Amino acid sequence: MSPALFEGTTAEDEHDLPGQLSKEVYEARIKIHRSEYISEGDFVRIRAMGMNTVRIPVPFFIFGDVEPYIGCIEELDKAFNWAERYGLKILIDLHTVPGGQNGFDNGGWCGVCTWSQDPEKVEWTIRLLEKLAQRYGSRTGLFGIQPVNEPITEEIWNLMDVPNRYPAADPALAEKSRPNTWEFLEDFYLRVYERLRKILPEDKAIVLHDGFDSYHWKGFMQDDKYKNVWLDTHLYLMMAEASGCEQTPQEYVNYIFTNYQKQIREMEKYFPVLCGEWCLFNSLCVGADTNGGRTVLHGEDGMSSETVSDEEKKNIYRLLADAQLEAWRSGHGYFYWSYKLLTDTVNTNGWIGWDAWDFGRCHDLGWIQI
Repeated sequence: MSPALFEGTTAEDEHDLPGQLSKEVYEARIKIHRSEYISEGDFVRIRAMGMNTVRIPVPFFIFGDVEPYIGCIEELDKAFNWAERYGLKILIDLHTVPGGQNGFDNGGWCGVCTWSQDPEKVEWTIRLLEKLAQRYGSRTGLFGIQPVNEPITEEIWNLMDVPNRYPAADPALAEKSRPNTWEFLEDFYLRVYERLRKILPEDKAIVLHDGFDSYHWKGFMQDDKYKNVWLDTHLYLMMAEASGCEQTPQEYVNYIFTNYQKQIREMEKYFPVLCGEWCLFNSLCVGADTNGGRTVLHGEDGMSSETVSDEEKKNIYRLLADAQLEAWRSGHGYFYWSYKLLTDTVNTNGWIGWDAWDFGRCHDLGWIQI
């Protein structure tokens, strides 16, 4: 999302980055990035585009108590002030945990998924969530807290081929890594709810990611004592492709309604459902099969020139945007991933089509209308 942060290194994630830079360079890069990437003006623009809530991913080292990382609680404080000033709500999303919960690069540690195997790290994570709840629980700008983003389970671990798609730099940690079990995830969510609800008012949501299988959660937390619990599901066209969806406009639309919308409607019987991540990205508009969204970072060559005309691309994106939004409106809300990229998809070879991950570009180019 911000390639300049990694220039001059071979790091693929934020875990390895500080080990390849001097402390001074690492701190300077991170501080400059944070001061420039998201500002007050972005919150003004988000509101002007018709949004009402932002989902903010935060790392487990947000409070600055984990070396060698640099904390960022002040940035979240600013975000709350901006959100409340401009009439927006915030969903705090704990996007990384110590030891890794999925092995994805966006989990902060490529190929490493050991968090759930260490009870001390799990307890440390719950205490971190309690601190966030204590700090922001009474803020008018808080919509809710998501205890962990995309804790991976076995089926998606295999579908995404995590060990090969995101090879770990440390072979020993790669060997120890494996998907989270359903038993662990259920227990974690029950424990987190009990701890957070003691702090959070009932009007603040606790949002549970589905572990990439919404249907698993039928009947979970349905007792009257569980208040304001939402289910988060992430529904991407690249995952539809990985599951066998043909890469044509009509087949994408069919998949959206017969799979994604059906899923949301069914799970709305049990929870308010959020499509917590989605976007317009698809292989058809890239011009080649991306094998489930693999990039040049995953060994794919990428496209060196556009093969889909601007007009055709706009028509495809508009069709898919309208279909997805209709499906997501069967639930209680949706968040585009992501709001902004700093990737130059024009001048950097191999990134054609990846501009669709940037909501601002999609909005400005008329690919999506909310």
